Amino acid sequence: MGRLLSIDYGTKRCGIAVSDTLQIIANGLTTVKTSELLSFLKEYANKEDVECFVMGKPMQTNGAPSDTYSKVMSFAKQLEKAFPDIPVDFYDERYTSVIAHQAMLDGGLKKKQRQDKALVDEISACIILQDYMNSKQRNKV
Repeated sequence: MGRLLSIDYGTKRCGIAVSDTLQIIANGLTTVKTSELLSFLKEYANKEDVECFVMGKPMQTNGAPSDTYSKVMSFAKQLEKAFPDIPVDFYDERYTSVIAHQAMLDGGLKKKQRQDKALVDEISACIILQDYMNSKQRNKV
């Protein structure tokens, strides 16, 4: 099995998380400037076997697409063109930033660390990926 790689896409930076090769555990990988994201992913995919890209699907609480929805879809098309053999899947990212902040608080991170937006993005990508894998596991049963 290859790794799953999730992207919490943002206009300035993107949080990145990857699964283990058994696709059980999500781990935060890094945060990348959005302008450098595609080249980062190409470099990573050359070193690691990526089975699927999982992108956070930005939705509002009422289920309507959020402001960044069109940018995410546009980047997804770039991904599909750059990696024709790697599928792109989407997972609802509502509340992931709130959950990430709560996880940081529960983990005992100091206020200064909790204000690190890059860390929040990386943790959000991790939450998206873990929830995605959990939902796939539930659907197998």
